Amino acid sequence: MTHQLKNGIITIAIAEKGAELQSIVVDNTGIEYMWGADPAFWAKKSPVLFPIVGGLKNNHYRFAGKTYTLGRHGFARDMDFRVTEHSPGTITFTLAESAETLEKYPFAFQFLVKYVLDGSQLSVSYLVQNTDDKTVLFSVGAHPAFKVPMAEGTVFEDYYLKFSHVEHAGTWPLSPGGQIEKYTTPLLENTDVLPLTKQLFYKDALVFKNLASNAISILSNKTPHGLRVLFDGFPYMGIWNAKDANFVCIEPWCGIADSVTADGELSEKEGINALPVGGLFERTWRVEVF
Repeated sequence: MTHQLKNGIITIAIAEKGAELQSIVVDNTGIEYMWGADPAFWAKKSPVLFPIVGGLKNNHYRFAGKTYTLGRHGFARDMDFRVTEHSPGTITFTLAESAETLEKYPFAFQFLVKYVLDGSQLSVSYLVQNTDDKTVLFSVGAHPAFKVPMAEGTVFEDYYLKFSHVEHAGTWPLSPGGQIEKYTTPLLENTDVLPLTKQLFYKDALVFKNLASNAISILSNKTPHGLRVLFDGFPYMGIWNAKDANFVCIEPWCGIADSVTADGELSEKEGINALPVGGLFERTWRVEVF
């Protein structure tokens, strides 16, 4: 089932499956900002990544002496959430542990995804509540795919990414198995602009750690329409495009794929968050469309 939020400026739609954002439309222009999920390229639009981000080495991890199997980006994106709040401009989806999740993730939790409209801006909050009697270990992240080109008469290569700060940042390549390599590849050298080309993503996602920026915009000199993603509090960033597809994912992450040298111990995994008993974790990213 899909739910809508409207505020007279933008209209969004979210599916109960995966609490996945499906659509962002500006009412007075009719422009759709979300990718259409063409299965020939990539059949998702904005999966929520929980309780891991990226892939585990051999899809396995260890906790308390036991080995578990968990697929890339975790299980939340494929599960049905419950709507636990729905008011004008706000909707919250909730997922809790079940017999199915406990087989691959031995923690009790409440995971909430909250969408809030404010003018031409959408806020997406991830809240993790520890309902277990032990520390809960997790990662969480976003994976929204924004349609590029956005405006008629433009093409993918007419657009560029604008970072909120000048960057000196290389990307962390992914191994054939989807793990983070031990070295970086130079990319952003004293610049706040990254021109978009399809070839930029032919070797998979661009992965960054601790960017100076807290916002990235998708812009073009050929149209006034674009968007800005704001991501305070997310230490990792993925930027991705399925080969030759007309979208760009801007992915704020609190977590990252295993490195090629990972030993599989969940408590030692890079990017893992340790939430104490009764604790609440909250992060919010935002997208402003224009």
